[in-house]
Amino acid sequence: MTGAAAPWGAFLRPWWRIGWLSFGGPAAQVALMHAEFVERRRLVDEPRFLAALGFCNALPGPEAMQLAIWLGWRQRGVAGGLAAGVLFILPGALVIALLALAYATWGALPALGAVVAGLSLAVLVLVAEAMWRLGRRVLRSPVLLAIAGIALVVQGARLLPFPPLLALGMAIGAIAGGRWPAAFGGEAPMADAHAAAPRARGATRAAIVLALLWPLPLLAVAAIAGGNALATEVGLFFGQAALVTFGGAYAVLPYVAQAAVETHGWMTPQQMVDGLALAETTPGPLILVLEFVGFMAGWNAPGALAPWAAGLLLALLTLWMTFVPSFALVFAGAPLVDRIAAIGRLRHALAALNAVVLAAIAQLAAWYGWIVLVAEGAPRWPLRGALVLLAVWRWRCKPSTPLFVGVAALAGLLVGW
Repeated sequence: MTGAAAPWGAFLRPWWRIGWLSFGGPAAQVALMHAEFVERRRLVDEPRFLAALGFCNALPGPEAMQLAIWLGWRQRGVAGGLAAGVLFILPGALVIALLALAYATWGALPALGAVVAGLSLAVLVLVAEAMWRLGRRVLRSPVLLAIAGIALVVQGARLLPFPPLLALGMAIGAIAGGRWPAAFGGEAPMADAHAAAPRARGATRAAIVLALLWPLPLLAVAAIAGGNALATEVGLFFGQAALVTFGGAYAVLPYVAQAAVETHGWMTPQQMVDGLALAETTPGPLILVLEFVGFMAGWNAPGALAPWAAGLLLALLTLWMTFVPSFALVFAGAPLVDRIAAIGRLRHALAALNAVVLAAIAQLAAWYGWIVLVAEGAPRWPLRGALVLLAVWRWRCKPSTPLFVGVAALAGLLVGW
């Protein structure tokens, strides 16, 4: 199933393409990887892919990027995992850096706002499409559908914080799946003849090395600038956030927004809202909004540096502190995914976990749609009309994602500016 390793050029090309096309948040990104590596290339079977998705959902950090690391490791070992993870976030990181620099230099331009509104329409259509495709696989039985529905109600009513809800979902899956396995659907993965032991040892060594390397830039900044310097404060905050924020970007954003705006005063509330809009409409994981936060913190308080230099340095530090733990965590647990997928109770627990996470994505996609389509209490009818036309076009004609995103941006420019 995993087969012989492809030449490096053939391995890297799809990841470079996915990095540029991964609009729409985790649901769309997971669906894109499923289509590429399960349906088209058949490098991973469905049960193993879903088990890996559940494993990544159980880790702190961006689940789609972590799934990319696992898929890369599965194909080419540690080097493949590093390459897949970097290529998954690199296009979005570059775009966010350029947009942050333009935003800080020229402000929120009307044309930029109109283009972002159009891109937001594309995101809504792509998310809806991805939720349908992913939901058919994750919610593969009435029991899992019921778990997702209950999770949606619990989150909407704010009855439980997200991490305890994840734990509860896993417990229900393990207990109920052990008693009534047929109710959870799915099957164990096929036997894999690929020798995983050498890569397991390499993955463990890589996890240890990355864990040791991770704090070094922060220690260097603290030694040069001082423990109370802005750069040290920013690096330490995002390092802590990377380890405690389960549930991906949607779980971390309220925490980061409050800290960046109210606690530390790194940016204004409007800058935070604008940064979220930019991150929602660019490729890559939504958690790249943290790069924007780091950039604005440096731009707003550059010290002895030029504002652009301070912004870019803190953006780089933020990226390092945010994403390196994901590589270390995935490499540490990657060799266990096959075992997890083969054990019924664990597989059912992760199936329930995937259902809870999918419900969270659906809820926040609906919230984002409300923000896009309703402004200042008044329905934005031109944008609603454009959304309907774009959705029908995508459904009937199935244009390529780059063409679809480009037309949506043009529609926003024509309708909203």
